[in-house]
Amino acid sequence: MVELTNQEIQDILNKLRDGELEEYCVSKEDFMAFRKVLIEREDFKHFHGTAKRGGSIVYRYTKDPRS
Repeated sequence: MVELTNQEIQDILNKLRDGELEEYCVSKEDFMAFRKVLIEREDFKHFHGTAKRGGSIVYRYTKDPRS
């Protein structure tokens, strides 16, 4: 399995932010790399992740940041 690059993760997060993607499912194998890039972003509190069975996480971008 090929891990996502930091640039690919940034592109996915930008597409979520820009409304090009409604949601994105991150596998448990890619979670740590994805999270590392996500928490470095200024808008990271706008992303909401929901854990799914099997260890994957579905991320969505929300208009209002979480507190």
